[in-house]
Amino acid sequence: MDAKKIDKIATGVFYLVAFMVVAILGAFIAYILYKGIGMITPSFIFGKPSMTSAGGGIGPQIFNSLYMLVISLIITVPIGIGAGIYLAEYAKEGVVLNIIRLSLETMSSLPSIVIGMFGLLVFVNLAGWGYSIIAGALSVSILNIPSMTRISENAIRHASKKVKEASLGLGASKWQTIRRLTLPIAMKDILTGIILASGRIFGEAAAFLYTAGLSSGMLNFNQISLTGNTSAFSLFRPAETLAVHIWKLNSEGVVPDASAIANGTAAVLIIMVLLFNLLAKVIGNRMLKAYSGK
Repeated sequence: MDAKKIDKIATGVFYLVAFMVVAILGAFIAYILYKGIGMITPSFIFGKPSMTSAGGGIGPQIFNSLYMLVISLIITVPIGIGAGIYLAEYAKEGVVLNIIRLSLETMSSLPSIVIGMFGLLVFVNLAGWGYSIIAGALSVSILNIPSMTRISENAIRHASKKVKEASLGLGASKWQTIRRLTLPIAMKDILTGIILASGRIFGEAAAFLYTAGLSSGMLNFNQISLTGNTSAFSLFRPAETLAVHIWKLNSEGVVPDASAIANGTAAVLIIMVLLFNLLAKVIGNRMLKAYSGK
């Protein structure tokens, strides 16, 4: 068999594998939407959950998930990008760099349930914050920072090859080169890391069970405070997210239509993730065009 035939067979196998992966993912999404799309109504999306009777909504859980996403990204993105810049541009090969890389690899391989127990011991009990948004956000940030750092480091290292020597040769400083050229070029790949981190925040349940809690309480949007217990924007109140709500419905099943609500919640969660990814891609493409002059 000649090389051309082998190449065609290998290409066909790779296309088949890619098609199977996409088909399985598409079938998975379609099944979730099919099971839960009938539950998606304005009253379901904006309503409050009922703990005793059938019906109710998931309004507080949607807000908690979005708010948790914002707070977690505020923690994860600056640290991840900053660590990526350090590893790609400033760190020198040696013992310290090896320890940092080993630590990142170890952290990225930890199960989320372990991070949840760590958050329970440190943020909930030791720090005295109780079940709270800040405890959940810090815990899930521990999960996301290693992957965010690796993606940022690779993107910055790859982007630096194109512009670093030319920029420095024209008299720009190292920081000017990073800020004005390297980061904008690497932003598309960094955005991929942000999307992956966001998907994990949306879908995380184990870590939030032990840190953010299984209840939300009344959400008061009239008071804007990051510390007050009665404000919906407080970082120190418990916050049940959509993923945790699905787990609670399937495990406890207190309400008569728990299965239907769980299916509807899963469909809403899938739609939110898809919309967020689409929005992030659109914003990323516009940023790339603006920086590249296209």
